[in-house]
Amino acid sequence: MPDIAPRYWLMIATLGFVWGGTFLLIKLALDGITPFWLAASRIGFAALLLCAVWGWRGFKLFRGEANWPSLILIGILSTALPFMLISWGQQHVSSGFTGVSMAAIPLMVLPLAHVFVPGEQMTLRRLIGFCIGFAGVALLIGGKAFETSGAELEAYGRAACLSAAACYSVSSILTRRLPPVDPVGLAAVLLVIGSFIIFPAAWAAEGPPVMPDTRTLLIAAILGLIPTAAANLLRVIVVREAGPTFMTLTNYQVPVWAVVLGAVFLGEELPPSMLLAMVMILGGLGLSQLGKLRRLFGKGG
Repeated sequence: MPDIAPRYWLMIATLGFVWGGTFLLIKLALDGITPFWLAASRIGFAALLLCAVWGWRGFKLFRGEANWPSLILIGILSTALPFMLISWGQQHVSSGFTGVSMAAIPLMVLPLAHVFVPGEQMTLRRLIGFCIGFAGVALLIGGKAFETSGAELEAYGRAACLSAAACYSVSSILTRRLPPVDPVGLAAVLLVIGSFIIFPAAWAAEGPPVMPDTRTLLIAAILGLIPTAAANLLRVIVVREAGPTFMTLTNYQVPVWAVVLGAVFLGEELPPSMLLAMVMILGGLGLSQLGKLRRLFGKGG
């Protein structure tokens, strides 16, 4: 397996923190805007920002062979479709189940990468490590992870959340398999494709948009700038250069930061299992990436 440069570890840590804080901002923004239009505003604003940067760089995209069908499919699977699936599914399932379904992404990526990405072979140690990390996330979320919501469409809601996780997993594999491409152009095009889908869907589901208050607009702008535009650019870079399996390390960090930031800024109670869950998550991630960590700190292969 190739070495992972320190900058990619820093990118993974940054993405975990940023996406963990996204839930806090979304909760605040939903006081003044509906869920689909919040998603549309995030994706649309991020697309405009990245297209501006992309234009400044000369609108370069493919460096040689082009693969537009895969690019369009990635745009659908990485933005609009999972956003809509989660927004609909969360109406019928517990919030804990949504968190667990997102934490299942590494377990979905692992066999896909083994088959479709050279150099990303599945090993028993890596599988055990990801399973321990997943168990840590389930422990952190607690009893809410698998409790029933009592909703009539709960089974369909759970299927929607798991389908969203599958969308993210497949899009990571397809992103890695693209021919040589400019990362800024790729991130911009994916968000543009997502915008063309999410805006009509938001209009159909929630009607025409209503101008939110200044506070909500500011939060939506922050969501578009940092966890959508900047974070999606980092995601593209990590998946393309370090691999989709390595990228999934963010999925176990996100719930930890979401719980910690919720406690700090919203006064939410920290679960009593917090320390044990963090030990399991970090231990599982460390086990899954043991070889890379040894090389990172100069202890040999």
